[in-house]
Amino acid sequence: MHEWPVEDEWRPGRNDPLPAKDSALAINLPAIIGDGMSQLLRKAQRGATLNEAEIVTMFRARDEDFSAICTAADALRRDVVGNRATYVITRNINYTNICSFKCQFCAFSKGKTSEALRGKPYLLSLAEIRRRVAEAKARSATEVCMQGGIHPDYTGNTYLEICHAVKSAAPNLHIHAFSPLEIHQGAQTLGLSLHDFLAALKQAGLGTLPGTAAEILDDEVRAIICPDKIDTKTWFEVMRTAHRLGIRSTATIMFGHVDRYEHWARHLLRLRDLQADTGGFTELVPLPFVHMEAPIFLKGRSRSGPTFRESVLMHAIGRLVLHPLLPNIQTSWVKMGAEGAGICLQSGANDLGGTLMEESITRAAGAIHGQEMTPAQLQNIAHGAGRVPLQRTTLYEIVGDGSSAAFSKACAPSPAMRRFNQVV
Repeated sequence: MHEWPVEDEWRPGRNDPLPAKDSALAINLPAIIGDGMSQLLRKAQRGATLNEAEIVTMFRARDEDFSAICTAADALRRDVVGNRATYVITRNINYTNICSFKCQFCAFSKGKTSEALRGKPYLLSLAEIRRRVAEAKARSATEVCMQGGIHPDYTGNTYLEICHAVKSAAPNLHIHAFSPLEIHQGAQTLGLSLHDFLAALKQAGLGTLPGTAAEILDDEVRAIICPDKIDTKTWFEVMRTAHRLGIRSTATIMFGHVDRYEHWARHLLRLRDLQADTGGFTELVPLPFVHMEAPIFLKGRSRSGPTFRESVLMHAIGRLVLHPLLPNIQTSWVKMGAEGAGICLQSGANDLGGTLMEESITRAAGAIHGQEMTPAQLQNIAHGAGRVPLQRTTLYEIVGDGSSAAFSKACAPSPAMRRFNQVV
């Protein structure tokens, strides 16, 4: 299932110590690398499209090659978005954990009566959604992020009603909601095309889509981990339709279970292709698989998540593969932990995601990291990585005074990408 033996005791979502800073996983150190890796990094820096084999070669990197990739991605990040590390004040609302799908990696969804996994089945009322939205607004949120299980009683009208509920409680709050699976299911229940259903959601106040339900965008993997879910083609069809309607989205990759490096490469290249066509993705969000309560792991059919090396490389290689089409790489503090997120900020990532206020999906899988990260805590992570923290909106507009000296410093490009050239 994986190409390298387990290299350390770190696992996503746990409070494990990171590998020693003087180990083979040290980042951003001067490195002597071969001509082959040097040429790959220069090709990526030019914005040329890497092929599958080249990307797989980078995922196999260790020792000095690992450090060189992280350093190259960090230099490219600095050149593209400057020295800022952004975050958004958001509240997660998962309106139900009852789901008719049986994804093998998911510890969040429940049947109507099953309590075999963490927590009891629940279904939030529209009144409760409105209450949580009002609370989020009172705590200075600019966004509410909403998704949930595919409840057997849900129709497309449910999602429209949720949008109306949000806007009635906080008219100016950005709605970042509904996975492509929910969009597809909602359209089907109403007998509408994807275009018409998405247009109705936009009219009801939907702002952007989360790029979830992607897992690995390769049907060889999906046949194992989510056989009854939408296939790769349908996921991209939803996203392409949304982008052409002016509804932007994130893009995710959930990796480190039954997948191989070839699958990771194909996933990234397919994202690049759609981004070249629509420009609709706002960021890539690598999501290391949290294994502890996942059914597929408990059955002995998957890895125990990616290694720390692989998790950091996904951020760095994501930056390199998607350049120059996608400027933002987000690191998940829920998956990586605060210290791990700081390492990713030095390896190609430029965004810390959201405060969340109420994270439940990853915690259901066994993660121990808190349900909320305050703005002050996110700012501390950024400062620890030598970055200037800045609050953003969902669409990466800076909140506050964009004319400040700190902002100007954060956005200043590195003229010759000196660190990159030192490495290659």
